[in-house]
Amino acid sequence: MKILSTEQIREADRYTIEHEPVASIDLMERAAGSLVPWFVERTQKESKVSIFCGMGNNGGDGLVLARLLSEKERVPVVYLVRYADKMSPDCETNYNRLKEAGKVPILDVHSAEDFPKLEHGEVVVDALFGTGLNRPLEGLAAELVDYLNQQMVIRIAIDIASGLLADAPTESKSVVKADYTLTFQVPKLAFFIPENDPYVGSIEAFDIGLHPDYLNSVETHYRVMLKPIAANFLHPRSRFSHKGDYGHALLVAGSESKTGAALLGAKACMKTGVGLLTVLLPKSAWTSLQTTLPEAMFYQLEDDRDDRNRYRFEDFDRLQAYNAIGIGPGLGKAEVTARGLKRLIQDCQVPMVMDADALNILAENPTWLSFLPQNTILTPHPKEFERLFGATANSFERIKLQREMAMKYHIIIIYKGGYPTTVLSDGSVFFNTGGNPGMATGGSGDVLTGMILSLLAQRYHPSEAAVLGVHLHALAGDLAAEELGQEAMIASDIISHIGKAFLSLQEKR
Repeated sequence: MKILSTEQIREADRYTIEHEPVASIDLMERAAGSLVPWFVERTQKESKVSIFCGMGNNGGDGLVLARLLSEKERVPVVYLVRYADKMSPDCETNYNRLKEAGKVPILDVHSAEDFPKLEHGEVVVDALFGTGLNRPLEGLAAELVDYLNQQMVIRIAIDIASGLLADAPTESKSVVKADYTLTFQVPKLAFFIPENDPYVGSIEAFDIGLHPDYLNSVETHYRVMLKPIAANFLHPRSRFSHKGDYGHALLVAGSESKTGAALLGAKACMKTGVGLLTVLLPKSAWTSLQTTLPEAMFYQLEDDRDDRNRYRFEDFDRLQAYNAIGIGPGLGKAEVTARGLKRLIQDCQVPMVMDADALNILAENPTWLSFLPQNTILTPHPKEFERLFGATANSFERIKLQREMAMKYHIIIIYKGGYPTTVLSDGSVFFNTGGNPGMATGGSGDVLTGMILSLLAQRYHPSEAAVLGVHLHALAGDLAAEELGQEAMIASDIISHIGKAFLSLQEKR
């Protein structure tokens, strides 16, 4: 699903009005009407609903919603917030229609003295400002938003929470803290910004029939990865295939004190469908690997005699045997390890995914970025990203920097977080909305590395492996949370649900 800017959304409205054709007032009717079934399903006839409407088109949406709900025997109270001298034309038309219908009380709000007393658990609909807002709220509007945020009510934002900027950082704190955001047609970029989490809540997008010709042709850097799209990435398997058809992966990971990272990555790789896996790890971890995962092979690498938490792989010369390489989980940052990574970067001729200590070594040697093989996948968490590419003032700047670095070095960067953000080497950005806080546990990133490595070895294109790997990882985490609860989850629970994640995707094909 595409994420469009405010200007693109305006253009989509204009194009629809011109080419459907449809009057703007009727498009507003259609938009608000798309929300009615959601409200009817979630409210009782006796539920108290208050709709706060502004003077622009977002207010018009709220006025239409009030009229249509009254026709479904849900009679809200409308509060028209008079923060401007006049209404937009469509808002005024719907104000007059609502007055003429005579079913819905309409109360004017001119000052804080007019703010109503709201009941505990009351449904409050925010239809004050839409996506056109380009500055912080002030005056009466800001006072009202602050008041609503203090009430023990259910806050529902129409299209976007009032006070929240759609395409830029929101510096003001006078923003509606929505429990639900009911947005029109496409999500907004602001919804995926960590700083905006208190203002977004649960997101649902409603199709309002904007013209498909415009939606299909408009260019955007930003997309949300949906389950049906991810399902189309899956490679079919032939009955007559053999393990060689599904690739041979090499995982370089682990150290004496971090054997678990290697084991988690290895098992995730195997469970994601690779044909063969060899793990390059120090002698101290051999027994654990063979006991825990007998399906994997290992290359016998001696520990460095001076420090058993570092090991030599700079002389490893069997890279040509593998279809993909993953490196980093639990690796350590010893000098001998860094030399091995440097040689790997220079000699690698197959797709590669880098995580954890491989990224930390890379951050200490930034000139090596220029020598990464094209479409190498980096999977930093926030601190690793900052060490690699520098600090940013906010997440909008971070996404911009992420795009710049991906295009500059022709690599793929997966920023791990609440909404993992995958930026391809052409600058395309994919947000993944799955996953849950139960996945915020040690080893979860090692699991992701193993899954992506497996897909690379199975000859998925690196862009497919990155986007699909993130989606499968999140889906497995959600399935684990459904069964176990978020608090009880550990990284190996994600691995144990990878098979169910595949089955869930295959159902969408």
